[in-house]
Amino acid sequence: MSLLAQFAAAVADGTVEVVDLTAPLSETTPILRLPEPFGNTVPFSLREISRYDERGPAWYWNDISTGEHTGTHFDAPVHWITGRDGQDVSQVLPSRLVAPAVVLDATEQVAANPDFLLEVEDVQQWTKANGPLPDGGWLLYRTGWDARAGDQADFLNADETGPHTPGISPECAKWLAEQTPLLGLGVETVGTDAGAAHGFDPPFPCHSFFLGAGKYGLTQLRNLDRLPVRGAVLIAAPLPIVGGSGSPARVLALVEH
Repeated sequence: MSLLAQFAAAVADGTVEVVDLTAPLSETTPILRLPEPFGNTVPFSLREISRYDERGPAWYWNDISTGEHTGTHFDAPVHWITGRDGQDVSQVLPSRLVAPAVVLDATEQVAANPDFLLEVEDVQQWTKANGPLPDGGWLLYRTGWDARAGDQADFLNADETGPHTPGISPECAKWLAEQTPLLGLGVETVGTDAGAAHGFDPPFPCHSFFLGAGKYGLTQLRNLDRLPVRGAVLIAAPLPIVGGSGSPARVLALVEH
């Protein structure tokens, strides 16, 4: 039996489980809100074209309206000024959309402090216990924040001082992007950066360093608690939007049992 036939059989019999890491995309999907004078994306919406009626008797379909960075989505390098000469989302090689993944769990720290920031020392302790970061793979940062995804206000967790969501320190973001073999960073929050990252140096360091290094981001993931610490394979499938800075994506993980 060929390798691909073995894989298909393993998926069919459950030896390899396909775990959906994608949040449902609807009008209630939380979206990032930036303060004035910055521009903001529109919420996701459907506009019905026809539904088995005089507009189209045998078919149902819709127009969609959404931003590139709505819901579970993929950040391409060109999304950030540091990656402005890099790839748009249509230029990402298909072979880079299938890669190994590891899960770093900081749910306890985030439960105690929603502004928790991952530091280089935290990742180094993780690698001592779990092995090296995957060459050409994803670091999936589990914080438990997906439990808030059903409510925009709870998900953004903002007050008069701004959003309070977990993330990664500037020093750690730079180190991960420039000193490790990672392909990209995946998170459960609305973006790859912490809620307070507008005040960091540089601002939004995960965007700045990862995309500037030609690497990628995935956001608003869920079900990371169903993945092993290491051993999963991630499939990230954005739309190949020509000139696009990113795209809503279906993100799947393959887990061997």
